[in-house]
Amino acid sequence: MPDKKTHLLKLQASRRQMLTGLSALSLSPFLSRVAYADAPSTAAVNTTGLAVTDDTVTVGILHSITGTMALSEIGSVEAEKLAIAQINESGGVLGRKIKFIQEDGASDWPTFAEKARKLLENDKCASVFGCWTSASRKAVLPVFEQYNGLLYYPTFYEGLEQSRNVIYTGQEATQQILAGLDWISKEKNAKTYYLLGSDYIWPRTANKIARKHIENHLKGSRVVGEEYFPLGDSQFNSVINKIKLMKPDVIYAIIVGGSNVAFYKQLKAAGLDLSKHNLMTISVTEDEILGIGGENIAGAYACMKYFQSIDTPDNKKFVADFKKMWGEKSVIGDVTQAAYLGPWLWKLAVEKAGTFDISKVIDASPGVEFKNAPEGYVRIHKNHHLWSKTLVGRARTDGQFDVIYETPELMEPNPFPVGYQ
Repeated sequence: MPDKKTHLLKLQASRRQMLTGLSALSLSPFLSRVAYADAPSTAAVNTTGLAVTDDTVTVGILHSITGTMALSEIGSVEAEKLAIAQINESGGVLGRKIKFIQEDGASDWPTFAEKARKLLENDKCASVFGCWTSASRKAVLPVFEQYNGLLYYPTFYEGLEQSRNVIYTGQEATQQILAGLDWISKEKNAKTYYLLGSDYIWPRTANKIARKHIENHLKGSRVVGEEYFPLGDSQFNSVINKIKLMKPDVIYAIIVGGSNVAFYKQLKAAGLDLSKHNLMTISVTEDEILGIGGENIAGAYACMKYFQSIDTPDNKKFVADFKKMWGEKSVIGDVTQAAYLGPWLWKLAVEKAGTFDISKVIDASPGVEFKNAPEGYVRIHKNHHLWSKTLVGRARTDGQFDVIYETPELMEPNPFPVGYQ
């Protein structure tokens, strides 16, 4: 019987092959029951030279399906393709079925910028769904602003950004970092924190925000350690020894991609039982646990806005549809669900605007509601982020989370909180 690492590599290779093979298709089996009739004329809904015909509209998908970030990003690709298939099955957008062109950012930020330029300048995509890391988003942002493209970005991130050309479908810092720290400070009476992160924009900025909140807003609390590791790093024994020596009340971990597999396995091997030690992550979802192994992270807390285990009819249908398309063993994490929102929010904005013209779609986006989203009702704020709830989940050995806390109301997004910049 193959070991878990071999099985995971084979599973990821299979998923990559499937995603690559579907990259230029419109998922025709889902379209057989759709009649694209009575669509408005192309001249009326496409005045800026986008890739729109009388019966199709082309969008872009831009994520890493190779490299260290593939572990996290493949789920986003799968979710976006599911949403596109469902939209096509229900009649498309302004009477047109969605075609997509998929590009691989390959876990390399310059490659993301290059592929974004291709999708906008050469392929004339009406929108692009993509990126995961803040580094990749920062790399493509000037391209989207230069060519007036529209990016739907699905990842929880550090905030401190707002662009006319981006709709942020994940959480920003006040909805995740501050809310999570407030919860664990109160519930666990935590006073000391050890901050960890991968070495790029998001973890460093997120931990800068976390440190300010801990030291300035959580009475009597302090940071006792802070360290960063290169993307793809797999050597964590040194910092684990420091953590064992310092005995912080909370290990606050923002490690991303494939590094998570080594980190959590080494934590367990070192005897750190996460059912007895408080670890909070804002970077590990069900997607990453598929590689980590539930037995290696059970007991850890995660602060997100979505967990696959949410018990609502809308989410149950979403999970069933996802597994039907991508296999019973597939899992759905926070960013995967936020990626699923992108095509639907774009469809709603296009229909509100009555055109594919990007400037008009952008203008129509604030106030757009997705009432049946898997996470629950969401709405686009005028700052291009989403109103959403914040949840805390506790990891189980089966790779799922028990939801143990939920904000009673939707949290208003605030990407520029005073005192955290």
